Amino acid sequence: MNPSDDAPDSLQGTRIPADISRPDRVFGPFTVRQALILASAALVLYGAYWLVRPFIEPLAYVVLVIPVAGAVAALALGRREGIGLDHFVLSALVHARSPKRQVYAPEGVPPLPGVVPGRWTEAARQPPAAMDMPYEGATTDGVLDLGRAGRAALATCSTVNFELRSASEQQGLTAAFARWLNSLTGPTQVLVRCHRVDLSPLAHDLHHGAAALPHPALERAARAHADFLTDLARADNMLGRQIVLVAREESFGRRPRSDAGGGRALQRVHEAARALAAAEVTVTPMDGEQCADLVTAACNPDTPAPTTGPEGDHA
Repeated sequence: MNPSDDAPDSLQGTRIPADISRPDRVFGPFTVRQALILASAALVLYGAYWLVRPFIEPLAYVVLVIPVAGAVAALALGRREGIGLDHFVLSALVHARSPKRQVYAPEGVPPLPGVVPGRWTEAARQPPAAMDMPYEGATTDGVLDLGRAGRAALATCSTVNFELRSASEQQGLTAAFARWLNSLTGPTQVLVRCHRVDLSPLAHDLHHGAAALPHPALERAARAHADFLTDLARADNMLGRQIVLVAREESFGRRPRSDAGGGRALQRVHEAARALAAAEVTVTPMDGEQCADLVTAACNPDTPAPTTGPEGDHA
């Protein structure tokens, strides 16, 4: 008898592509980028050998260039945080050269007025730089205009308690999520972000609404719960979790059409809502105001997000 017949709830495997955007290997085990880096380094080292060969022995030159060749090979073939080491080093250099203090100032950062004493100006050091926002605007439908990068539509997603399900239920949820992944036709990101939660507005509403409850016991319970939330708010360590689904449509020209990319991004969000419903995940598209609030919170992550009722994020 097959052992799987005796265990109908055994979890079956579901094949999901690990990295569908991985570059193709066209020159043996190397991609085009890796081959170009290695070939360029080999040509430079070979040309340098022909320049210095009247002054140095071949074996000595090989010993000298071994560290250089090893560094180039590590740069071309190494990976860090899921990306190529050359891209990682380039991003680190760009980050090191970028200003660390940035403010949202589309008109530019004005200089300090002349009445400010010189020692204060020296103490302030480098003035903040104008922040280059990653988007140019948002429509009322919740589509972000990313300029040359295209358009993006955002939606919030609910969570599923996977561990409390049986093996067959887990298999069904995994299969539904895999079907959605296999149906993707464009860049899609699932972002899990943490943010601070301000419970003061919720406690304030409970205190003021307790008197209108129909029974004194309910009023006492509401006031006690409001006091409990007030104590939690004083701790200043309440964190909420939000899952954001981002569907992006790339631009294939200098400027995307006004509504074409945004319409396709919204369509993909609605398709995700229908597909993930089978996995018991509720996908709620975000409107323009919610998208603007999300971008504002991302630019200033220390700002607490208010919780105004049971519909808000839970800590």
